[in-house]
Amino acid sequence: MPPSRDPRALPRFWRDDALPFLEARGVEDGRQVCYAAHAHACFSVGAVTAGCSTYVNGRMRRRIAAGSVVAMNPQAVHACNPIQGQPWSYVMFYVDSAWLGALQRELGVSPDGSFQPFDAILSRDPALFAALMGFYDALLDSTLDSPRKCRAAVDFFTRLQRTLAPEPTGPDAPPLAALQRAAAFIDEHCTRALPLEEIGAAAGLSPSYLIRAFKQHYGLTPHAYLVNRRIQRSQAWLRQGHDLADVALAAGFADQAHFQRAFKRHLAATPGQYRD
Repeated sequence: MPPSRDPRALPRFWRDDALPFLEARGVEDGRQVCYAAHAHACFSVGAVTAGCSTYVNGRMRRRIAAGSVVAMNPQAVHACNPIQGQPWSYVMFYVDSAWLGALQRELGVSPDGSFQPFDAILSRDPALFAALMGFYDALLDSTLDSPRKCRAAVDFFTRLQRTLAPEPTGPDAPPLAALQRAAAFIDEHCTRALPLEEIGAAAGLSPSYLIRAFKQHYGLTPHAYLVNRRIQRSQAWLRQGHDLADVALAAGFADQAHFQRAFKRHLAATPGQYRD
């Protein structure tokens, strides 16, 4: 059987309507799975379960092996990919940052319930890895009902919070505030054509400075960030079961083929695989 048809290379997604704040993904053979640098609107955490891979998250560039736990804050540009055809497997969780912020407030980490980013983005703590795998097994256990799976989610993310230190926050410097205005403008208007000059005007920055400073801060050019936000919008519509062609146009892509290529580069899965 050709490698491209190997079912182990296909992603496996888990969702439960009773737990809308959470999604899980597992891949048994990651040799066929390659990601472009991308970001998620939510918080994500995962682990390498076998083999080795590369791990890029912001300025971090590491080779990680089985037992490694990785964490990606919302909109953090990252990617994990195979190493020269070597086999590897992994599991990932995607959790709504508002739900996690509410949990952080209960734990005394967030005074107002807003999500507090994690400073540590890589851990080799065996206990944390074991907890993550136990949580993944619980989600896939058909004998457990949704309330018990929700309890398992609270237990795991409580352990995660107590293992990884939160990132300190402070007042934004003016350049950062301008870049955040640019990112917010892209977020709001990502489904339509968005010239660089229009983004720059909204942020109060020249196009040339915007490109340089935006990529330095976010790890993506404004255009790449725009495409990433379109992918995030499309994920929500796909989870609702909408038609692929309709989603492609609604998200701002020229056609379904363009949408499919961009989606697969970001998620290493086709829109149809993700929806179904």
